[in-house]
Amino acid sequence: MGTQGFSPRTRSDAQLIRFGEPAGRIALRGERTGVTVDIEVTLELAGPKRAKVNGARLRASEQLRSEVSTLVFTPDRLALVKGGPAARRAYFDRALARLSPARASLPVEYHAVLAQRNAALRRTALGYSSRDALSPWTQRVAELGRNLVQARGETLCALGPGFAARAGDLGLDEARLGYDAEAPTAADLDARLDRDLERGATGLGPHLDDVLIAAGARDLRAFGSQGEQRLAVLSLLLAEAELVRERRGIPPLVLLDDVLSELDPARREALVERIAALRGQTVVTATTAEALPGEPDQVVDVWAGEARAR
Repeated sequence: MGTQGFSPRTRSDAQLIRFGEPAGRIALRGERTGVTVDIEVTLELAGPKRAKVNGARLRASEQLRSEVSTLVFTPDRLALVKGGPAARRAYFDRALARLSPARASLPVEYHAVLAQRNAALRRTALGYSSRDALSPWTQRVAELGRNLVQARGETLCALGPGFAARAGDLGLDEARLGYDAEAPTAADLDARLDRDLERGATGLGPHLDDVLIAAGARDLRAFGSQGEQRLAVLSLLLAEAELVRERRGIPPLVLLDDVLSELDPARREALVERIAALRGQTVVTATTAEALPGEPDQVVDVWAGEARAR
């Protein structure tokens, strides 16, 4: 929440405020290329959340993502592999934004125009508007859809080699990503207009695409064990972390929650080697210090609601 403006656990900010309190505050201080960075996020039950960086208020807390790159693994992130297409689209659109900040708004712009076209379809079906009024929205959906498909494809191509390499390090051989989508043209959308009017929604476009996460010929969603799915998510995170460091010149903050519980000792060691190679800051949680491979730079014990550094 402090670095990205949202929690990986819940989208309800009210659940992050202590019971019985009207508000909560998160304050973080760090250093980036020798410059101190102060971040503050304030949550209120009766108002919107607010975020500041070095005292300057941001227009929206989500802008924190462009200030600090943070990659998170939690056990429920396995939904990226074993869940539906929406989970994969959302993940790779966020990766697109982290790797290409100049195009970060592209998914949001596409979905905003898509919503406008869908609303126009419903108005037309009810007789409140004409088919001619749909044309500008159809053109924009086609244009932004083409740009989004291209950007996603480039993101997958950039992540693919690192994903395969990191998966190999962790014992998941022949890992690969696949994205064979083609953006619909305005003519394609016009050709199925009658069906879209009947449904009240656009039935063609990158909002319906899927990304393949596979090992060899096996789609890991359908034919991967939970252990393989976990390795795939970890491999994606490590590959993206390396690309973020390469492209932005600063390694991301990496947060790994309960990542070690299902890894054998050899894979734990391989994970620690890759973490060390990032040359950034990584926080790993475990139920016991003995579960941590290697020698951590710092160990913090959390017990009965208190955190104490050793």
